[in-house]
Amino acid sequence: MSAQPETAQDSSHKGRIGWGLAWVLSLVLAFILGHQMGSGQDSTTGTGVPPTPPAPTVQQTEQQAAPTQDPAVMDLLRKLPRRAADDPLAKGSVDAKVVLTEWSDYRCPYCARWATQTLPELQRYVDDGTLRIEYRDMAVLGPESVTTAIAARSAAQQGKFWEFYNVVFERLAQGGQPDHSVPALIELARTAGVPDLARFEADLADPALQDAVATDSHEAQQMGITGTPFFVVNTTVINGAQPTQEFIAAIEAHANE
Repeated sequence: MSAQPETAQDSSHKGRIGWGLAWVLSLVLAFILGHQMGSGQDSTTGTGVPPTPPAPTVQQTEQQAAPTQDPAVMDLLRKLPRRAADDPLAKGSVDAKVVLTEWSDYRCPYCARWATQTLPELQRYVDDGTLRIEYRDMAVLGPESVTTAIAARSAAQQGKFWEFYNVVFERLAQGGQPDHSVPALIELARTAGVPDLARFEADLADPALQDAVATDSHEAQQMGITGTPFFVVNTTVINGAQPTQEFIAAIEAHANE
């Protein structure tokens, strides 16, 4: 196997938040999510999936964008972006005024909805330098979620993370759960344009990539995130695949601060 670049592993460890920050954020998110869950309205915009069961059931709950004005909380939320120039799981300028942090699971249909319907509409903000998007794993929907997250990082080792991300979620958005066995993942990598498929397959067993997925997922749980997709746009929390306009409004509001 060829030597691994430092980018994937380094970006994970550089971005690991401290226990104190995780504890405070867990309290903040518990308050926000509790407020949202108590709204009593129906929605199909997110999962509300608890992280502990091996294969949780998707729940459909109302989850609205939740800004906060508490200066201490806002400061903590601003520390979430990693802004690592060599992060292969990010796109957009490291100096962008707005950073959208995304937590997703590759087997989550609501994540697929967001990736295929909303993310393309936000690309213009990436292109003009306003927005940076940083992806983090929350692989909680069974073993294939973990395997696919590792595969995405394997693709990232060859500069094809977002291509692989798009292929996986486009397949999932078509309905049903696609096959995420190793042969199927290799075929997805071929479709995504990963140049060295032998290296891609070898990297699926890379302990560093396995640890990076586990670290992101554990960190999300420590923060109190209970389902996917989940987003923080600067200091605005958006829980679930809300309508595209919710994200546009948050991005433009923070860009104009």
